[in-house]
Amino acid sequence: MPGLQADDAREEERLKAALWYSTGQTVDAVAVSQNLNATPHFIGGLSEMCWAQIENIAQDLEAFAKHSGRSTINAKDVVLLARRNEGLSAVLQAMAKAVKERDAR
Repeated sequence: MPGLQADDAREEERLKAALWYSTGQTVDAVAVSQNLNATPHFIGGLSEMCWAQIENIAQDLEAFAKHSGRSTINAKDVVLLARRNEGLSAVLQAMAKAVKERDAR
């Protein structure tokens, strides 16, 4: 359906603009605190790199869920995604455990 594709494209552009804005705010805050200057070109490049990483992560999470026979991504998929980063994996496992304990109450 052409209307849905146009809506998806508008939503993607809106999300990219929000990412650009947030990236710019973060870079500006760090740059000011360290007496540095970041160009709009740098912020744009960093935003595009972040967007590409987000797309890769989303595809991996969807694949992990599908491999497990599910259509919904869950915490196990996120922990699996972080398996190569020991520190992040430990934090995510602890958070998943805390959420599971909270929900069990």
